[in-house]
Amino acid sequence: MTEPAADPGAAETASVQVLLLAQPLLCQGLRRLLAEASPPCRVAADPSELEGAPQLLIWSLEAPIHPGNLLLELERLEQRWLPAPLLLLLPAESGCSNDWLLQLPVAGLLQQPEPEVLLQAVGTLLQGGRVVALDGDSLSSAAAQPGGSWAAETMGLGQWLLISGLQQIDLELELGRRLLDPPPANLLLQLILEGRQRELGTARALLIWLWGPLSMAWGAAARPPEPKTPAHEPRPPSGGSTAITLRQRTAVAVWEAIHQRLSQASQGPLLRQDSAELFALEGLSQERRRDLFLALLSQLDQLLRQLRQERLRGDDLQGRWQGLQPELRRQALRQMAGPYVQLPQQGALLPVADTLTSQGSFDLDDPEMPSSQPMLAALLTAQPLLVDGRLLAPDEPQALLYLEALVSNWVIRSAESISADVLASCGDWPELRRYLLVKELIATRSLERLRNQLNAQQRWSEWFEKPIRLYESQRRLYRLEEGGMICPLLLTEPRDQELRQLGWLQQGVTLALEARDALAPQLRALLQRAGDLIVVVLTQVIGRAIGLVGRGILQGLGRGISRP
Repeated sequence: MTEPAADPGAAETASVQVLLLAQPLLCQGLRRLLAEASPPCRVAADPSELEGAPQLLIWSLEAPIHPGNLLLELERLEQRWLPAPLLLLLPAESGCSNDWLLQLPVAGLLQQPEPEVLLQAVGTLLQGGRVVALDGDSLSSAAAQPGGSWAAETMGLGQWLLISGLQQIDLELELGRRLLDPPPANLLLQLILEGRQRELGTARALLIWLWGPLSMAWGAAARPPEPKTPAHEPRPPSGGSTAITLRQRTAVAVWEAIHQRLSQASQGPLLRQDSAELFALEGLSQERRRDLFLALLSQLDQLLRQLRQERLRGDDLQGRWQGLQPELRRQALRQMAGPYVQLPQQGALLPVADTLTSQGSFDLDDPEMPSSQPMLAALLTAQPLLVDGRLLAPDEPQALLYLEALVSNWVIRSAESISADVLASCGDWPELRRYLLVKELIATRSLERLRNQLNAQQRWSEWFEKPIRLYESQRRLYRLEEGGMICPLLLTEPRDQELRQLGWLQQGVTLALEARDALAPQLRALLQRAGDLIVVVLTQVIGRAIGLVGRGILQGLGRGISRP
């Protein structure tokens, strides 16, 4: 008589055991919570309670600890319990920045999670995935690093003078803006205030030119500095939350996570944040902007599936990607405009999608677009990425956020190119404006003013801003944040070949930058010596002369009083 075979699924479920490192009171609550997980977990609070190796390791921190000690303990746990994934539970005040926490060697990273989130994270980690859920940074100063001090970084005299001067000027500029909005009834007072604003703007530009970095020296005076990462790759915003869930550590799972995050961000307003740059994309209505972003993401998803089947590599993959870009943008425009929508134009009904695609220029390449080879290699074959001087797998949190920045930059720049063609078509098609554009651009004058501003901005960027970025080896990227805001950032990479291809006017801008680098220290030293000379003249020459004259006057008065 044979015994019935055991259910392999039930045996596998019963074999799941978790090693939990936490305070006794918290350990009891987590033990009861994890017993309800799927699959149920047998929790061991001490290594002696384990029956073999654990399938998951959970470490809950009650209070912040020094980053160096935290990193050391994580490395010890990883070496002892490998290959069990490690889930680190952080308190509300972690004492570290999100940028540094993302570099920790853990598979899961949760900050004060809810019970449902914790259970989902445990299930994901047991399936071989990754989970990251961090709130905004709790540090107001520089992030604590291993082996470093938690104290705020001290500033030099020149940096302090620059920052304090800019703060005072910005306060005066803000006060002037408030006095001018609305403009005063007295015309003379209005002219005085406007002159004061121009004077403050000139003083701010001069202060930045003398003491500021190169990235600020030739920018607009009233424009706030763009967010710039200190490293060579984009990083997640230090003030926002970070939530990443990977079901598996494959290229397909990485793309699905990026696709989901960008699709959720596309539900926002899709407007620029802290930037004076105009976007043709903002001319579209919010619904059309969302449809265009979702259409581009959908077309990119289909393109990646096609490239996975073709299994191209190297230059062949790059050429195939470039060859499919025009058709991808054309299909995205058709999906945004609606394939069956017809609008009247000069007494006849015309299909909107066919008309726009026939008038658009989809073959133009954006020179500011970075090379797509690293992005494609990571999303198709899970090849490592170079992030902050380290080769990271695409499933690492930092690498995934870097890939997300590259994908969002491609989506935003492609949407900007399509939006510019749509604005050009709306100039001769009034009915199309009500269907695609915001209400402010229905008027012909408003639409033409925006197009002229965009053309002027493009020429200014091509003649002046582009050579500055090339000379400083920087490339501007656009990141789509969680709230649906478009945030610019700078990526540092060599661009010497593009620098040698500039025209004579653009090379003149780079020569002016080089002259500024050479003359600014000498001018600063000259002004300092002139100031020292003025101090000597005022104190040693004029001051002593005034003192001698005053002494003579007092002596003369004393003699006159002493006479009978």
